Amino acid sequence: MQKKQQYNTNKLHKRLRRQVGTAIADFNMIEAGDRIMVCLSGGKDSYALLDILRNLQAHAPLEFELIAVNLDQKQPGFPEQVLPGYLTDIGMPYRIVEQDTYSVVKRVIAEGKTTCSLCSRLRRGVLYRVASELGATKIALGHHRDDILETLFLNMFYGGKLKAMPPKLVSDDGKHIVIRPLAYCKEKDLAAYAEAENFPIIPCNLCGSQKNLQRQAIKEMMQQWDKKFPGRLETMFRSIQNIQLSHLADASRYDFFNLKARGEPVIDGDTAFDEEVFEPTIEEMLIPGSDETGDSRLASG
Repeated sequence: MQKKQQYNTNKLHKRLRRQVGTAIADFNMIEAGDRIMVCLSGGKDSYALLDILRNLQAHAPLEFELIAVNLDQKQPGFPEQVLPGYLTDIGMPYRIVEQDTYSVVKRVIAEGKTTCSLCSRLRRGVLYRVASELGATKIALGHHRDDILETLFLNMFYGGKLKAMPPKLVSDDGKHIVIRPLAYCKEKDLAAYAEAENFPIIPCNLCGSQKNLQRQAIKEMMQQWDKKFPGRLETMFRSIQNIQLSHLADASRYDFFNLKARGEPVIDGDTAFDEEVFEPTIEEMLIPGSDETGDSRLASG
């Protein structure tokens, strides 16, 4: 049993490192001579990000620097000795930035209201400043595939926008490049990785303890889909890499106004009155009569 566990753990590590390496290559996230500021919160995702980047750094054909940065927001009970101890033990250069954003958020946001938006803005401002002070050429964040899809649905359902988290972007102050090397990684794989590596996880008692968050509702919806129809989230993620503007409705992005029939074949032309046909997944074909409320898991053999 122990050998099988070790085998599965090794497979998981290889898969995550391959996915991170692919994302880095696809979006040219890391270049020779980069000094990368890795934002370390103490959660499973940022620990995994730092660990995988360190592994890639040791084997990559190009040289780049890593420096871990943690923002100590002065949350009550925050175990401030955990991260310095961990980073010292692994020989990782780091900087701990102390700024009491916790009190600001608690003072400004009424009790029972969501604190995420203000907290995020405050953190972002501090991290941009620190990146400039460190001479960092890239800022690495620990957002994964599920975070990206959750953001897509949040923007659709609550913001009226077709927008997610890009794997690479220019910061809103125009001075930094932000990268998300975990863009192709599943959250459940990262959770398993963190458990296997026994990272000293630090819970967030500011945002993580809030109930009825819109993001949490989206997360639960996606988890249900993933359980009922394995592979659906992968298909959804592929969709944001395969955008057809001619088949949406944003007149500022596609010139519908001047669209005319010119008597020639069009690459992205419509199939007139035909409806889109989608092949059922294997899971759907194997589960006759499954509905949104039924248990659609495959029977174990």
